Amino acid sequence: MSRASAVEAGRPGFAWAVPALAFFGLFALLPMVAVGYLSFTSYDGLNPPQWIGLDNWRRLAGDAVFLDSLRLSAALTAASWAVQTAIALPLGVYLAGPGRGRALLAAVFVVPLLMSSAAIAVLWVTLFDPNFGLASVLGPLVGIADGNITGDSSFAFGAVLLVISWQFMPFHTLLYQAATRAIPAMLYEAAVLDGANRWQQFRSVTLPQLRDTVITSGVLIVVGSLTYFEIVLILTGGGPGTATRILPLHMYLEGFRSFQMGYAAALAVVLLVAGATLSLVITRVTGYRRMTSQREGLA
Repeated sequence: MSRASAVEAGRPGFAWAVPALAFFGLFALLPMVAVGYLSFTSYDGLNPPQWIGLDNWRRLAGDAVFLDSLRLSAALTAASWAVQTAIALPLGVYLAGPGRGRALLAAVFVVPLLMSSAAIAVLWVTLFDPNFGLASVLGPLVGIADGNITGDSSFAFGAVLLVISWQFMPFHTLLYQAATRAIPAMLYEAAVLDGANRWQQFRSVTLPQLRDTVITSGVLIVVGSLTYFEIVLILTGGGPGTATRILPLHMYLEGFRSFQMGYAAALAVVLLVAGATLSLVITRVTGYRRMTSQREGLA
């Protein structure tokens, strides 16, 4: 069948993909190539880039702040996944049930998702203010006499994790809520006939049916955690010291405060490779690429 006849038959051809490919090439591939080139140059953002070869990459190996920021980013990624999944999954299952109270709770719970990251960071900066914020009351209860939670290296990372989870957890809760509502009722009816209680139904029916959603949510959390920036910048600025200086923030500070755009580009390439590697590992280990319908064989 010729291309013309295929189009007439309603079959999509290559031309259908041209807009998407052009968009991807212009806003994804081209910037990645540009960043890759800048990582081999000395560039201050004002004067033309000067080729310096592997100097920026050699600097990475000896940059203690970079290694520490990489460790903090990995810790934040793991902690974000653990905290958000542990809370969003059972909460999403609960909100999927009937009742006006649950519907109202779901509507209120999604509010942080509608706010910008900058606005949320400013809100929590006020709450964490040691002079008149909520931290002035809670600080002494957790062992911080002056209430300066974000200024204490032992608690600043936890404060960042709290704010990030508070913002993004509603999104993952909605994922689990929608997926739970899509589980066929006949599976629960069969479980009840077999004498299963609520916990057994959750373990044997709900969790297996939410497997693909757990994987999807995990991929989004892991990849998204590598782009956290505004909240950390406004909330702690990477401090105290470098206690919360995660890799994206380190890249920003090197590029836009130290005006070392070439070195910042090398950091950006590391972020890109880390995100792509994590995505590939998750898809391989979890079988994400082999997802199939959970409703096959059900009426």
